[in-house]
Amino acid sequence: MEGRAFTSSSRVSSASALREKLTDLTTSPLRPVVALHASIDFVPTRIPRKRRLQTLAVAVWSTVLIICISLFLYLCSIPALWPFIAVYLVWMSWIDKSPVHGTRLSPWFRSLKIWRYFAEYYPASLLKECDLPPDRPYVFGYHPHGIIGMGAIATFATEATGFSTAFPGIRPHLLTLTNNFDVPVYREILMALGISSVSKRSCSNILKRGPGEAITIVVGGAAESLSARPGTADLTLRRRLGFIKVAIQHGADLVPVFSFGENDIYQQMPNDKGTTIYALQKRFQRVFGFTLPLFHGRGLMNYNLGLLPYRHRIVSVIGRPIHIGKCEKPSLEEVTRVQTKYIEELIRIWNTYKDEFAKTRKRELSIID
Repeated sequence: MEGRAFTSSSRVSSASALREKLTDLTTSPLRPVVALHASIDFVPTRIPRKRRLQTLAVAVWSTVLIICISLFLYLCSIPALWPFIAVYLVWMSWIDKSPVHGTRLSPWFRSLKIWRYFAEYYPASLLKECDLPPDRPYVFGYHPHGIIGMGAIATFATEATGFSTAFPGIRPHLLTLTNNFDVPVYREILMALGISSVSKRSCSNILKRGPGEAITIVVGGAAESLSARPGTADLTLRRRLGFIKVAIQHGADLVPVFSFGENDIYQQMPNDKGTTIYALQKRFQRVFGFTLPLFHGRGLMNYNLGLLPYRHRIVSVIGRPIHIGKCEKPSLEEVTRVQTKYIEELIRIWNTYKDEFAKTRKRELSIID
């Protein structure tokens, strides 16, 4: 009997204690949740509709590759579409040569309202230093690469910043990795924006069409993206001679473009030379032709955790053209001479506008490679 009384009492005590604990849990938030709310800066519930549309536009572009792949895989799951998909893949892989000719540019698509919201998000704008007559071809060199090159998209792949208004008669073609055109659906979006392959063949095909044609090369490439950090302007340029040689071979004016704020829209993990992370990133680049910076930005519903870029002003200053005489086989000395003039013009742009557009810089422009 005593044993039973003890057991019954214990059960009552345990049940009472359990009720108290459950009551505490329902009346006070869990500590991890409190910590999470304290560290994440969530978006207020009341935000102007225009700002939400701007964020949505950037989110769509940031995930468009994933969206296109998912859409294509979904279509592949429908047997009735298999014949059409097979024809499309054959056409895409062996017949369509548009990525290396830049012939699919759509002014209508480049002018869609979504791109205006995309540019207004940062906001992104262009600053024109002088007129560029459409009686010759052009090679724009874009700096810095940044993590993704959002300023290059806004300025040269859309009409959101008014490129065609600023430079009437010039058809811009932003260049990107050839592998991007192997992705179904995604490639069609890129080409409608005027984006083409960065291959030598593509550069030549576009420029040899003559006056008014222009290509934009993000010169630093994947290597420079590893140095993209807020407040810095570390450029990979010294050994990049290919775009200068292309300009000389086609008699195209060379135009340096410096985009203030491009490096400020993402944070990147420390990856100094000599670290394991840096070594792995460089090895990945050698194997696949591009690399993966370990970066973070904001989220769709918060300001400090996610993969969307931060809102930070981007101003793409389009500098003065460097006039070049045409030479199909330029010597290394000639290429180096033009490169020196190009770097001088790029540094001039930096020194002219740094106090206006790079007030929070941590150091001056530096050519690190």
